Amino acid sequence: MTTPGAGPSGAGAGVDGVLNFRDVGGLPAGAGTTRSGVLFRSAHLARLSDQGREELRALGVRRIVDLRADDEVAFEPSRIEGLEVETLRAPLFSGPTSSFFERDATLDQLYRSLVDESSDRIVEVVRAVLETRPALVHCTAGKDRTGVIVGIMLAAAGVDEEAVVADYAATAGHLSPERNAFVLARLRRMHPEARNLEELATRSPARAMRTVLDSLTVRFGSPAGYLRAQGMSDAELADLRGALIAAPAPEHPRAEDT
Repeated sequence: MTTPGAGPSGAGAGVDGVLNFRDVGGLPAGAGTTRSGVLFRSAHLARLSDQGREELRALGVRRIVDLRADDEVAFEPSRIEGLEVETLRAPLFSGPTSSFFERDATLDQLYRSLVDESSDRIVEVVRAVLETRPALVHCTAGKDRTGVIVGIMLAAAGVDEEAVVADYAATAGHLSPERNAFVLARLRRMHPEARNLEELATRSPARAMRTVLDSLTVRFGSPAGYLRAQGMSDAELADLRGALIAAPAPEHPRAEDT
């Protein structure tokens, strides 16, 4: 979840100055795999360095989808000056992010809220990625809003469920102890009675993404069925699979078999 002040960047960033940056390429999807260099995910870009801007330029990123609310963007504006990249704002929360801490929501409650109350924006983000690629989707920590949207996209495209879950859960390894301590100390001063701060601000348990995917399957038949119920066409879903998934190369007969 986006948290006030993401704190120092942690280890594992693939672009200098950006926490939790990674390419979702190489994930198993039936007989195929996700394409590399098409969809990236990360935390905010407020500490993107000059080196990081060159790295983003080298990756060919053409569109950035920023899932943060207005107050978050004002507090930590993206440092993307000089990059020939289009930024699309798609804030997922209708209210301030602090409301989830004030009511002491669990991750499961937060994710159910995202799926149910931000479905139009989720579809908007999927279509934005389809329209302009390579794309980078990010929020503040790259954990919850980014995790849910990327997880739904990957699952709807046909990525193996355990690979979707593992990609989501990998975020915990990209959030350094220093960053987590910084965020938790700030949040505890603001919400001293909250019991779920640590999970909301620092954790990405596999259970949480399995709960999202299971709920979409029970309620809509599948993650693709969820997007279809929100207005995406079968043609768009086919385009999503084609954009994200590379089929295996055909096997050529060996000389001794001909």
